[in-house]
Formats: sequence, structure tokens, C-alpha cells
Amino acid sequence: MQIPGEALFEDLDFPSDDTSLFSDSSTPIAKLQGDITWLRPQEICQSPALFPDDINLGHAKQGLLGDCWFLCACTSLLKSKHLLNKVLPPDQPQWGDSRYRGSFQFSFWEQGHWTEVTIDDRLPCINSTLCFSRCHSPTAFWVALLEKAYAKLHGSYERLWAGQVSEALVDLTGGVAERWSLGESEEEQRLEQDSDQVRRRRLDLNLLYPVKDECALSCSTHSSPGGASELGQYHALTVMEWLDVKTVSGSKVLLLRIRNPWGRCCWGGAWMGSGVGWRAVDPVSALDLQARVAEGEFWLDETNFLSQFDDVTVGYPINDEGHLKSIYTGNLLTHNHQLAGRWMRGHSAGGSRNSSSYGSNPKFWLKVCERGELLVSLLQHRKWRTTEKYAQTPLEESNNTTHQHYQAIALHMWKVEKRRFNLSRMLNKPPCASTHCHAYEREVVLHGQLEPGYYLLIPSTYQPGAEARFLIRAFSSTSTSLSALKSPAPSLPLTTDGEWETSYFRGSWVEGKTAGGSRNFLSHWQNPCFPFTVCDESAVTSGVNVKITLHQSRPDTDLHPIAFHIYKVSQILIQNEQGESEQTLPRNEDPAASCVPHCYTQDVSLACCLPPGAYTIVPSTYQPDCSANFTLSLARRIHRKVVKSQERLGSAIQEVS
Repeated sequence: MQIPGEALFEDLDFPSDDTSLFSDSSTPIAKLQGDITWLRPQEICQSPALFPDDINLGHAKQGLLGDCWFLCACTSLLKSKHLLNKVLPPDQPQWGDSRYRGSFQFSFWEQGHWTEVTIDDRLPCINSTLCFSRCHSPTAFWVALLEKAYAKLHGSYERLWAGQVSEALVDLTGGVAERWSLGESEEEQRLEQDSDQVRRRRLDLNLLYPVKDECALSCSTHSSPGGASELGQYHALTVMEWLDVKTVSGSKVLLLRIRNPWGRCCWGGAWMGSGVGWRAVDPVSALDLQARVAEGEFWLDETNFLSQFDDVTVGYPINDEGHLKSIYTGNLLTHNHQLAGRWMRGHSAGGSRNSSSYGSNPKFWLKVCERGELLVSLLQHRKWRTTEKYAQTPLEESNNTTHQHYQAIALHMWKVEKRRFNLSRMLNKPPCASTHCHAYEREVVLHGQLEPGYYLLIPSTYQPGAEARFLIRAFSSTSTSLSALKSPAPSLPLTTDGEWETSYFRGSWVEGKTAGGSRNFLSHWQNPCFPFTVCDESAVTSGVNVKITLHQSRPDTDLHPIAFHIYKVSQILIQNEQGESEQTLPRNEDPAASCVPHCYTQDVSLACCLPPGAYTIVPSTYQPDCSANFTLSLARRIHRKVVKSQERLGSAIQEVS
């Protein structure tokens, strides 16, 4: 028992009040405001436990919250002890244990990593009964507590209203899930196709036989089918098993056992109860199959299944060592890699293959060492704005469509004979593999058998300029490597007209000191300055005489918008505190030349013609206080007769902070 007088944990980050229940009160649970009280399990029943003795009573039963998609994913955890232990670490002190303090820890896979979430065990109730999800056993609480932890991760219970089973499966397993269509939706008929003309993959249950007892399978309906009129729109159910049943005539019929998270049967048809369908099956087999049906379950034949549901979601099995198993072959995909990336407007958001800017999208090298099976996942991050540790708010208003939570994304792959190749020429060829047309989904998946060699992966959004962060994951049966392809830095366009002297400068923008921002800010003059002179008088009539490149030393996924200005320096000399003479910058005058606007890119370059005189280069980020290191390359055309005396300067590097 709990030590007397010991205070139970109360989670201040996810308090037991309306802020944890509602986000914008836009869903039907908003009408529950004022009716909900928060109780701990020992206040709800006499002998609470995480799991019941009969595990069949541990399945989820949906309450007043529209999170059937999440509950379908929860069902898959009961099929895998090691996955369940990952999400809900075992041996946590429960009610009646002297170590019990009223708190529980859960883990969810989020953007490539496992995130720990701690909650207290106060649960929302109406009339002393759980009002949201629960187990079929009234004394088991693992589902209610897991639902609360997932709500905390999202910011509120209301944020769990409506979603995709595939997303919850990935969040609970760290694996991969695919959504397959059972028919062509109106959306797919309307959606403009890529040049590849590839539709969403159609269901073929025969493909899944190698892993039929291990994979997670759910089905969903987007409308009110005739056999499931009670379901209404947008409801997800779990496929518990499917098997070929021999009929008395010697033929076979494929039957699927479906579980409704509502916990009650909502289906009519030939296989309900003692329906006419069972007359075609051997009586002994019929009794055995009917005995498997638990509360909220029913049997359905393949024909009705395909006609009544709109799509299915398949979760890849994961073995005890954490390796994915292919749903196509049953092979273990023992090698895996992941890399983060980002589409940025004006830099790496090139759009689809229909766009001329497609080649500017992020690119990844995949090296396949020997022939094997490959699975590549492109997973984009939902557009969240974090307001507290776990409270997160979408950037869009709540009444916007689901599409506005995600970009339409796709993934294409080309086999490259050499690591040096002509990009534009290659992109004019069809890819060796790709996902279906750009889809408004969190994750799209590419699968294939690959020969040894190099492959170029290009993830893209459909619209050019659409911004998002993403994660590329590669799973394979043989040895592979995955790396980001750095965009080549724009080289200084040195020509053969005359001799050039090149100098290199290293500098830093330091927050509060030398990170002054753009000319829109008074602090702009705090940025590092790099003085130089132009002596070539003939340049005014003969063309470019100065070429400058600014390179920031930051990863592609976390770039600052950068630019630089060139100012003519006044010849007025003043003395500084050390008594030394300095030139002054004309702060009220326009630059002599500029490389603008500020761009999210590694490098920006400018070639210009400057009259003889003294100048200074002022590189900047757009906003002040953006810290970064950078390198500045300065090439000046010089007279041939002074080349030798200037050669040493070409290798000089100056450091400025």
C-alpha cells in the first residue's frame, strides 16, 4: 500500500482541468465542459490493475472521444510483448504497491526518436465512470492511461479527435505503416497526377500471407456503407485475423474477423450470428470460428470486406531485436539508416517533377552493396507550434482541412552509374522507382529489390515553395549506406581576362556582439566588416573586377537567410580608443553593391564592377542575434605586373568575430 501521508504526483504540465481536455472546443466533446471530474483508478474501482488476467478483456473500448484510429493501433501492441514494453515500460509501481506514487511513464516514437512522457493517473470521468477510452475489463487501465499520455504529447484530448491509423502505428512502434486503397476515392480522381502516373497501391491480401499472423491490419470507412449504417463517416476497425475456410462444396471462402473499437457489433450480413453464410461451412468449423468472436467482433467475407471499406492500413512487423520484417517477402530488414531534411522556400522546395525547379529539392545518396530488398520511407513533420513542454498547436486554424496539416509529398529514385553525373540530363529520364502521386499524408513508402550500385533519392512536395521538415528512413535486407548530397557551392566565375587575386576571410556572427542582422535593423553595423581596395582603373570599361562568395557553416536543415552589402569607405580618418586611425562607414548612404535578398542557402555570390577605391564587405543574417560561422571569398582582378607580389595574399585567411 501507499505510505500514509505521502502526496501523490500531480502533473502540472498536463493538469486535471479543461486546458488538458480542450484546445479550441471545435469537436463534439466540447459539450462536456463542466461535466467532467478527474479520478484516480482506485477511486473508480476497488482493485485496479494495468492489465486484466484475461488478455482478451484488455482490448480497447472507445468512449466519447473520436480516436478510433489510435485505439486500432493500441490493439496491435497486445500482439507484441516487446513493443508493448517499449511504450509502457514494465515493473512500474501500481496501485497497492508501496512504491506507488500516482505516476506512470510512457514512450512514443516522435520524429526519429523515442520521447518519454510522464503523467499522473487522474483520468477524466462522468458520474465516476471513465468517459473516454477504457479496457473491456472495468478494472484494467492501461488503455486509459496510454490515451492520456498520447493526449499530453499532442497538447489535449481534443487533439486526438480524428486521425490516421498509420500515424498512431508509427508513433507506438517506431516502424512503418502503409495505407492501401480498396477502391478509387473521389479525391484521387480529382488529384492532378505526376508525370509518373502511379496510383495508390491496391490491396492484395495474398501479398501479406508471409506475415499474416504478425502484421497489424486495420480497415476504415469514409462514408456510411449499407452493411454498416450505424458506423457513420470516418471510422476505423481492426482486422484480428483472416483465413481461407473450406466450404461443404469443396471451394474456399476468405473470412476476416473484424473488431469494432466501440465494443459492440454494428454489422448485418450472411456471417452474423447464425447467418446463412455459415450453412456453406462444415458445422464443426463453423462452431470453432463463431466461438472466436469476442464482444464487438464479427466475421465478414472478402467480397463484403472489399465493398464496405475504403482502405486498409498495414503495419510492418518488428521482431524482438527491433528489425522490420517485409510485408511482401517476410524478410528481415536488418540494416537501417535515417536522415533529417527540410524543404525551404527559395532554396530547396523545388516542387514536383512538373516544375522546372525540381532539381533544387534535397537529394540523398543511397549506396547498395549487394542485391537485396529495400524500403524507403519519407515522413514529414506535422506543422506544430510548441507552446509548452508538450502542449503543441497546429499552425493552421482548427477549421482547416486535414490537407493543411501536411504537404502533398512523393519520393523518386534514380540509379546512377557514376557519382559524377549531369543532374538535368538524369532527371529527364524516368525514375527506377517512386511512390504513388503526391499524397497529403504524413508518410509515403517506396519498396523494391535493388541491384548493387549508387541511387539518387529526391523527396519533393507537389507545390514549389511548400515548406516542411522531413525524415528519410531506409530499411534493407543487405548492407547499405545513406548520406545527404550537399548542393555544390557556387564557384567564383573566374575568367581568363587578366589575373585574379583571391583572399579568404573567416568570421562569426555572435549573438549580442556581431550578429547585427540586415539593414532593417539599427544593429546592422555590428556585423563583421572586411575592408578591401580596388586598384584596377581599367575595370570600369572592361567589365567585372570583383567576385565575392559568402558561405555559412551550418547544416542544410538549419540554415539562416544570409546576404551581404559592399560599402564605399569614407577617406575621413578618426582615432579609436587606442589612438589608431580608422576609416568610417557612411551609414546614411546606400551600398555600392549588394547580394540580396537574404536567402536560406549555404552560399550566396555576386560578381560586379567597382571603381577604384576603398570598400568594405558587411555580411549579415536577416534577423539579428543569429549565431553562425562563415567564410568569405574575395576575388579581385589585378594588373598582370603585380601578380607575383600579390600571390601570397591569395592564400591568406583572416579571422573576424
